[in-house]
Amino acid sequence: MPSPQPREPEPAQAGRLEFTAAEIGALAHLYRGEVYRSTVWRTRLDSSTNWAVVTTGIALSATYSNAEASPLPMVLVGLLVTVFLLFEARRYRYFNVWRARARLLETDFYAPMIRGEDPSPNAAWTELLANDYRRPSYHISFARAVGRRLRRTYGWIFAIQAIAYYGKLAIHPLPLTEMSAIWDRASIGPIPGTIVVLAGVAFHSSWALFAFVTQRMEVADRRARHNLIAMG
Repeated sequence: MPSPQPREPEPAQAGRLEFTAAEIGALAHLYRGEVYRSTVWRTRLDSSTNWAVVTTGIALSATYSNAEASPLPMVLVGLLVTVFLLFEARRYRYFNVWRARARLLETDFYAPMIRGEDPSPNAAWTELLANDYRRPSYHISFARAVGRRLRRTYGWIFAIQAIAYYGKLAIHPLPLTEMSAIWDRASIGPIPGTIVVLAGVAFHSSWALFAFVTQRMEVADRRARHNLIAMG
């Protein structure tokens, strides 16, 4: 599906001022369906997160099993967790569709009803929701989905991996006494330790920068649509 930019709902035309009882019942069933679908996709998100945590735990156990163990598992698991992150970002875009629809119904249909107001079928949110059903699409880009999962889950996993990896280099096989020794400990076969360490620093700096940039994108997007009813 394409990833459209947030759009302003088309102006609603004059019409009925209240939903009928049948329409309210249909919207209630619709809401339950969207909540169910968002729950299913939430479970799928959790499964990839769980695998990322489990594989990181296995790598930690292998790396710290004894003083002579190689730190290589921490490098390999970083690549594996990156794959899980990309899988999860794709799933998150689907989850966000169902979540956004359910949330729109909560804020613009149920909330006014609870306040004693009559939600109007002529409101802007109904046009937005109807358009989303007519032309379903992702509400956020893949990059923003990756950024969200980084900030909420995977950034912490990567941080633990980085601390564990550089901690391993510092304490095994013996506590580090001079910085020059760290290059020998970090070397992987014919690859010099300098390249390995700098590649690790570049990798972790990249995801941290990516998370920050996408966060700024989120803030700018919220400001741009401050007075609009939008999904995402």
